[in-house]
Amino acid sequence: MPHPLPTIAALWMEGALSYLEQLCLKSFVDAGHKVVLYHYGPLQNVPEGIELGDAAEFLPQANFLTHERTGSPALHSDLFRYRMLAKSANTIWADTDAYCLRPFETGTGHFYGWESKKHVNGGVLGLPQDSDTLKALLAYTEDDFAIPSWYGAEYQAELEARRDAGTPVHASEQPWGVWGPHAITHFLGVTGEIRFAFPQEVLYPFSFQDRRFMLRKNFDTAGYITAETRSIHLYGRRMRARLVEREGGVPHPKSLLGQLLIRHGIDPEKAPLRRREPAPEATETGTGEGAVSVPAVSVPAVSGPAVSAPVAPVPPAGKTAAQTATKTEAATVAPAISASAAVVAPMVSQGGAVSLTAIADRLGLDRGSQKHRYTELYQMLFLPRRSLPFEMIEICAPEAAGSDPAQMPGLQMWLEFLPLVHLNAIGAAGMAPSSQPRLSYHRAEMGSALDLEALAGDLPAPDVVVDDGSHASHEQQAALIALFPRLKSGGLYIVEDLRWQPEALERPGITPTAQLFADYLETRRFSHSDPAIAEAMTALSADFSGCFLFQAQYRRSKKDQVLVLQKR
Repeated sequence: MPHPLPTIAALWMEGALSYLEQLCLKSFVDAGHKVVLYHYGPLQNVPEGIELGDAAEFLPQANFLTHERTGSPALHSDLFRYRMLAKSANTIWADTDAYCLRPFETGTGHFYGWESKKHVNGGVLGLPQDSDTLKALLAYTEDDFAIPSWYGAEYQAELEARRDAGTPVHASEQPWGVWGPHAITHFLGVTGEIRFAFPQEVLYPFSFQDRRFMLRKNFDTAGYITAETRSIHLYGRRMRARLVEREGGVPHPKSLLGQLLIRHGIDPEKAPLRRREPAPEATETGTGEGAVSVPAVSVPAVSGPAVSAPVAPVPPAGKTAAQTATKTEAATVAPAISASAAVVAPMVSQGGAVSLTAIADRLGLDRGSQKHRYTELYQMLFLPRRSLPFEMIEICAPEAAGSDPAQMPGLQMWLEFLPLVHLNAIGAAGMAPSSQPRLSYHRAEMGSALDLEALAGDLPAPDVVVDDGSHASHEQQAALIALFPRLKSGGLYIVEDLRWQPEALERPGITPTAQLFADYLETRRFSHSDPAIAEAMTALSADFSGCFLFQAQYRRSKKDQVLVLQKR
């Protein structure tokens, strides 16, 4: 007798569901699942066939837990799903942005998968009631001030020092995902149950960076959706924002998302997206937003014989053998992520503080003491951020195509000095996938503000941007126009090598970036050989809270070499 399909459980705090949530919930009903939507307050736009449940049965709404930096309700949602799974037989949790492509079947009760090389996501989570991982998650989340061991020894020591000083750090002040995907990945490794994790194409075929393809007209999904794919993560908040800002609120009917709405009979006009959503929203409870700042997670190695995942990986069309091998390996053993990825290597110190200049000198960079001395400025700007998780973009100098971006010394410098940063590198060359979990590389047309703007819209809003690209004036200015509006309030935008423009790339007659800002500091007006660029820079200046030019080696006799802008 076949095992009955598990019940699908989800949580929506209160309020109206949009057509995206309707689509995801109804997809499970149409696949033959019983679906229970738990809630605290009144709901609207709930599709037929969905049962409602009282969320307070498992977790009262009192003392509601939200992440301090983002306001996300993910902590409450994490705790809810663990308690619900512990009390519910044959049940799988699904976020309201998880679409069911094929029925969720499991003979073990385990049902979860890799979202990336660095973590298993909990957006779809099946753990049997006797799971050791579930027991460990429940025990860990009993203490709001528990200290995670999976971000490396340095961060753990910092939290222990705060605890011993009488000022413990609450989970809401710790990195996003501390109770969610990072804890899940860690405890699955501890218990050995990580052997059941599906390869990425089963539950998360589209990465965070590739989610826009789901909205592209007539996009060929053969390289993503395979015969083994069971679910598609729609990246709820980010997908809704993109739909509102770029698609008029409704996907093209010939896009993947548009076709799914037609398949399930969902009318977007009857359950529209909110035109202006709080960030993050107050009602969505999904844990997976993909490319948020994610520190490296330490996963203990799995010992003993390997156990095959419930769904065997199949090489998807359109992807390289190397990419497929990475996912296959991740499905059967612990990922190649260890505490060392989050711990800064020993280095020369300055009065007890880590020295960025020492790192740069060791890596042979001209940013250090041997030439420009930029690192002395960066030490002052970034040392206060060193213990914080944040998003950073670096525009890279041209490199050999196909190489690993994690081997680029300029990027190594930041990853070593900033142990919790997530670094998005942008360059003109096509590079191999990064071997460093905190580094993502993106190819772009560096002289095109439109191309860079489109890419920036797919990345998390940065706290810091550093332009160390080709140094051609038109590329510096195109990047500034495209990326500065995406910068978070209080964020820093830095342009290096203002007075060194390569002859082969510099466009004749263009106003150099150094001259452009020197004149601005003198007159508070932008004057440029291209009036459109002058107008764009003038528009940006309304959001400048600070603008500084630094000479090479900090000597007034030298030319201006570094621009630092801070956003209001």
